[in-house]
Amino acid sequence: MVSFARPDGQQVQGYLAQPHKLEGAPAVVVIQEWWGLNDQIRGVADRLALAGYLALVPDLYRGKMTVEEEEAHHLMDSLNFGDAVSQDIRGAVAYLKERAPAVAVTGFCMGGALTLLAASQLPDLAAAVVWYGCPPLEYIDAGKIRAPLQAHWGTQDAFFPIETIDALDKKLAAANVDYEPHRYLAHHAFANEEAVGPGRIAGTQYDPAWAQMAWDRTLTFFGRTLWK
Repeated sequence: MVSFARPDGQQVQGYLAQPHKLEGAPAVVVIQEWWGLNDQIRGVADRLALAGYLALVPDLYRGKMTVEEEEAHHLMDSLNFGDAVSQDIRGAVAYLKERAPAVAVTGFCMGGALTLLAASQLPDLAAAVVWYGCPPLEYIDAGKIRAPLQAHWGTQDAFFPIETIDALDKKLAAANVDYEPHRYLAHHAFANEEAVGPGRIAGTQYDPAWAQMAWDRTLTFFGRTLWK
């Protein structure tokens, strides 16, 4: 765990995963799902570090996490999304920019929605990758998205219906965003390896084949946009 400063001076904790070769490595801010900064999202940062990236997961819930759907919903509803983007995520990007030549943002579910907001509010991002999460479309200022954007959507997603994604695609196209969407015959959280078994939330389902394809595309995208 490391500590970094928000623009307002407050300190935030985060999980930092470092690549074997740190010099010259690009960086990625990883934004959590609604569960909090748990082992699964740390594993995402570790995976990026193994691929050669410096990865930082800001602790948006300030130490709180859960495995219960009702509590996760409460934690997400209590999060100020505007503050999370303009302060926590912006602070994480600034922390990484002091250590890396290029910084991207990626996020899953709730983190995917925050990634879209960050892409439209943080002009110094080098790239952004969204995993099955979208805020209300009126909150996305597509005209301000400058970084190349990739997204992974499940056509069977009950939480973010594909009709909403159709509308998002049209909005991004109208703003001439450099946008690379991918769709999979999959349910919500198809890349979360913990979305399995009888304890999983209805409507979520890990799919290792689609997850691997999405990860291959993500790393190819980062390789193209972050390495100069």
